[in-house]
Amino acid sequence: MQTATATSLAVAYLASPVGLLELRGTEAGLSAVLFREDSHTAPTPRELLPTCLRAAEQQLRAYFGRELRTFDLAYDLQQGTDFQRRVWAALPGIGYGRTASYLDLARQLGDPKAVRAVGAANGQNPLAIVCPCHRVIGAGGQLTGYAGGLARKKWLLTFENPPAQGELF
Repeated sequence: MQTATATSLAVAYLASPVGLLELRGTEAGLSAVLFREDSHTAPTPRELLPTCLRAAEQQLRAYFGRELRTFDLAYDLQQGTDFQRRVWAALPGIGYGRTASYLDLARQLGDPKAVRAVGAANGQNPLAIVCPCHRVIGAGGQLTGYAGGLARKKWLLTFENPPAQGELF
């Protein structure tokens, strides 16, 4: 996960199959992809959008069009503890159409006792979809918390890996 810092935060909105997405970023990179029920902030005029937001819009459209499985974006994360950032950096390693448990991530980070901390960090992920926290599930395969709501999580998982005939989550 490539990160940098810059000023002048820009905002764009993108209608998606899982609802309205608010994209935030600077010239240095994307800082947030958030689920919204309606637009909270006036969008930045299109001609003033930083390259990262245009790239994020394009890649998200390609993702929802089944033309993209891995995002390639620069990030400008201005929040999060070191541990949270380590968790967020591990999320893109969960491949498209696959899942991992919170325990799997805790083990990957070298601390199998940090399951709850991994869950909490996952819940604070500012980069919904592009940093795929929706791919993290409970150890028994159950769908557990998702900041965007369990219905969105289920939709995203089914979109990426439709269940076999008769199979349910």
